[in-house]
Amino acid sequence: MTMIETQNSPILPRLSGRLLTTIVIAGLAADITWEFWARGITPFLVGGPLEPAGLVQSVFGFQNLFLAEVIHAIVGIIFYPIGYLFIARPLQRMIFPRLPLFLTGLGFGVGLWIFALYVMAHLIAGFPPFLGFIPLTWASLAGHLLFGLVVAYVVWFRERSSA
Repeated sequence: MTMIETQNSPILPRLSGRLLTTIVIAGLAADITWEFWARGITPFLVGGPLEPAGLVQSVFGFQNLFLAEVIHAIVGIIFYPIGYLFIARPLQRMIFPRLPLFLTGLGFGVGLWIFALYVMAHLIAGFPPFLGFIPLTWASLAGHLLFGLVVAYVVWFRERSSA
């Protein structure tokens, strides 16, 4: 079992019930990892938790914290793994087909971090780019790297276990 993509791997996954299950499992595992990092570890490192629901509230301009938490959970559990499977990994397979899985997962995590803290927080919500690179910025990067790694490895494991 190699953890390097091969040129024989299809660019896009085949749509199936198993793929939908993989999306949810990868998303749940990565989101649980993110939440543990964001609310359990980060406060000890920077004095407070990462609160992506606050960003969701700023982006959409509403006050309902529960709704913001639900939106963030759905994005993390469903849409980010879809982004990995249908955008990040296909790009990796086309541009760097022999890139180790570890680096693909980290690259995906960096992409999520840029999306969250530059596109959403800065371009849409109006905060400074990357929140001005405060300590919370770096905790967010670490959390997104963990998220990306978990998605990549869960997808890899599920694909290998079905072969």
